[in-house]
Amino acid sequence: MLKNVRLFKMKKLFDDFKIGVSAYWKAIIFIFKNNLWYYFFFPVIINLLLFFVGISFFNNATDFSIEWVESQLNDSTSTGILGMLFQWTKYSFSWIIWIMFKLLFLYIFILFGGYFSLIVLSPILTYLSEKTEEIIMGRKNPFDVIQLTRDVIRAIVIVIRNMCIQILWIIIFFILSFIPIVGWVVSFFGNIIVSSYFYGFSFMDYTNERNKFSISESVSNIRENKGLSIGLGFVFLICFSIPLIGAIVASIASIISVVAATISMIDYSESNYFIKKELN
Repeated sequence: MLKNVRLFKMKKLFDDFKIGVSAYWKAIIFIFKNNLWYYFFFPVIINLLLFFVGISFFNNATDFSIEWVESQLNDSTSTGILGMLFQWTKYSFSWIIWIMFKLLFLYIFILFGGYFSLIVLSPILTYLSEKTEEIIMGRKNPFDVIQLTRDVIRAIVIVIRNMCIQILWIIIFFILSFIPIVGWVVSFFGNIIVSSYFYGFSFMDYTNERNKFSISESVSNIRENKGLSIGLGFVFLICFSIPLIGAIVASIASIISVVAATISMIDYSESNYFIKKELN
């Protein structure tokens, strides 16, 4: 009996995963069929703003650091070999600092750019999820600024929560990676599964919030359907993992992701996969 239950759960996990991945194609068709393609412009604009604001910040930080180092290396010696050596040292330090800050910015943008985009895009993704449900269900939800604000705050809290938990798991898997072979395998696949799960969680919660689920209820709901969450997040993770441009591609893909999650959860709700809850 216990073995049959485990087999059922494993089968459901893989079936749900396939549904989550295949939902992206449905989402793409849905977006263009219903003329929602203009939503793709929002992440492009936001990423450009984030990039230029970040560049400006790091340029100022770089200039300040170079000036500070030069002031610390100030020397009255300006002639002869010692003077030349001092000028060369000061010039070298300035270039090292410049390169380090540029690499640091690029690393932070690649690593966390997707999260920053999801936070900034929260109002757009919240509204898009609601719009998707309106089209599918054929009912118009009255626009409520207060409710929309609550939804956006909830989405930001969820993204930050998931990011913090994911970082904790990254640290755990990093420690496990020091174990030869077994640790490497567990760390590699563990990072993929955990990252996919929490990315998918963020997209699925838009629908749960609209259906009046508390955060704890949403957590339980998504855990019961973790295969779908992993499938939805896996495609987003692939986009996020593209070298150099991953954060930008992922933020654009988030438009498709939230539509895919909304479509999947509506289908699941109608087929009694999800925990039902009466709307207030």
